[in-house]
Amino acid sequence: MELKRVVVTGLGALTPIGNTKDEYWNGLVNGKSGAAPITYFDTEKFKTNFACELKNFVATDFLDRKEARKMDRFTQYAMVASDEAIADSNLDLDKVNKLRVGVVWGAGIGGLETFQNEVLNYAAGDGTPRFNPFFIPKMIADIAPGNISIKNGFMGPNYTTVSACASSANALIDALNYIRLGHCDVIVTGGSEAAVTIAGMGGFNSMHALSTRNDSPETASRPFDATRDGFVLGEGAGALILEEYEHAKARGAKIYAEVVGGGLSSDAYHMTAPHPDGIGVIAVMKNCLENAGLKPEEVDHINTHGTSTPLGDVAELKAIKAVFGDHAKNININSTKSMTGHLLGAAGAIEAIASILAMENGTVPPTINHTTVDENIDPELNLTLNKPQKRDIKVAMSNTFGFGGHNACVLFKKID
Repeated sequence: MELKRVVVTGLGALTPIGNTKDEYWNGLVNGKSGAAPITYFDTEKFKTNFACELKNFVATDFLDRKEARKMDRFTQYAMVASDEAIADSNLDLDKVNKLRVGVVWGAGIGGLETFQNEVLNYAAGDGTPRFNPFFIPKMIADIAPGNISIKNGFMGPNYTTVSACASSANALIDALNYIRLGHCDVIVTGGSEAAVTIAGMGGFNSMHALSTRNDSPETASRPFDATRDGFVLGEGAGALILEEYEHAKARGAKIYAEVVGGGLSSDAYHMTAPHPDGIGVIAVMKNCLENAGLKPEEVDHINTHGTSTPLGDVAELKAIKAVFGDHAKNININSTKSMTGHLLGAAGAIEAIASILAMENGTVPPTINHTTVDENIDPELNLTLNKPQKRDIKVAMSNTFGFGGHNACVLFKKID
């Protein structure tokens, strides 16, 4: 069976450094930090009092007030980003065969704020279970793609992938394969997350996973820097329209890039820590290259998982050296989490978008906040530190990993 070619024809982004695809890109190339003191709740007793929240986002500017009240923030974000991507794709929803349009979405946690608030309300009451009738529909992780499909009438595959921080990269790979195999013409894919909550911050703080650089939030996310002390929690959504190549060409669609491969693997090592030698990461990048039919020396750019954790950054760069050998020093490597923070289940989607826009604009966004060299990192690697770099990118890779040892890798190729 000959596999179909799959391309990206629409993008939508809702991030801590920009509420549209274009604002997001401008934030990336200008090295903008999205980190700031938390505004959603009182953080006085928390170890970390900052995060990468969305700025100037009001759900009712985009959604009907009554409908917005039925949605957790992670679903609101999904609706806004997917609307932008669909509009960007110029799909004619009156002409497309909606039986062959699906929604495959990623969310690592789902409606955490809804769950938190309902339990807190119950605990503060007299023991009578007065729960909101929308509690369960707002909370469940699969409700975001459900709402996207309901709004647009898309009747193809519809579900959520859950693999912690690799969730939206998993969604993208699933969407790629559905179209490759001829089951769909178009899939709305991506991911969303809204974990900047009391429970989210408290939980990650208890794991010692978050930076506690409270005196300088904007410099706290510092991948590859010797003084890094944990990741910065972010929120938002990224959406991509994946489309079968001939279908896109027939309607004269703008094509951003071809999705040429996806790889998956497991560390099979620890609940939260990566394997120190990056064994699972080596496997996932090799799987992805093989799936794409590409050689290591064809890759120009890698947007790393790069969370700014002491263990993870070093392990990933070791894996890149193991896979790419001498060519590793010729690759522009970066971590856009230095600007957006870590969007958990939405990370793979927004970083895939960053990789695609880097390819389109011939510019690699910087890894900001780097001040101190880590002796455990090969100095010959080009980590695109502090300033964007011009680069003709023909092939870009995006890495995303999650608690539980989940690894996902996606490759994009420029179409001439």
